[in-house]
Amino acid sequence: YIDHTLLKADATKEQIEKICEEALHYQFASVCVNPTWVKLCAEKLGNSEVKVCTVIGFPLGATTSSVKAFETKDAIANGATEIDMVINIGALKN
Repeated sequence: YIDHTLLKADATKEQIEKICEEALHYQFASVCVNPTWVKLCAEKLGNSEVKVCTVIGFPLGATTSSVKAFETKDAIANGATEIDMVINIGALKN
């Protein structure tokens, strides 16, 4: 039940490929990456049981709901099977 996560803004293709390899080797539940890497992870993980998770509205959650909806649709189209969406804390407090 372990998610293997790499959300650094400066993550490289090689680092993303490495976490995919590690997730397969250790049978992690998922890899969690920024949306730009979803397609690569989906390709690398293929038909394995490792899920591809991405973050929406990360890190602050301050984007509008319509932007988050677009990001989510795009991530799913690129192969994401899990979504972690960041809530807008300021809106919640109101």
